[in-house]
Amino acid sequence: MVKLDHPFTTGKPIDENWTAITDLERVIPCVEGGKVLEAVSPDLVKAEILVRMGAMSMTFTGTVEVAEKDEAAHRAVLKIKSREAGGQGFANADVVFELQGDGGTVHTAAQISGKAASMGEGVVSTVLDALIKDFTQRLATM
Repeated sequence: MVKLDHPFTTGKPIDENWTAITDLERVIPCVEGGKVLEAVSPDLVKAEILVRMGAMSMTFTGTVEVAEKDEAAHRAVLKIKSREAGGQGFANADVVFELQGDGGTVHTAAQISGKAASMGEGVVSTVLDALIKDFTQRLATM
């Protein structure tokens, strides 16, 4: 299990940030390589992400769900469940957004298996860390 915490600032009002992070069709493309394949409901989509790890790239497909929403506290939990296309691996994560002011924190707890995991926890952490940092920068520009 890889756990990471990232503070972020968007420079936007908290309500605007709340709307952005709970709108899966807007927020998923903020992740490099991420795209929505199908909206099942406002809180559940089928999605895909292409992840590059060194010379290797893998595509994961699965679901992203807004599993918890506490609008008063500006806290949301996204649950990601995905499988590696053509492989045996999976990448699952709980991503908790806690908003304050013009930003907040993103807490990520990810479980990775298969080819990605075989590269070692250090590589997985580095790639995930870079993806989340890039995501928070993109969030500020959406």
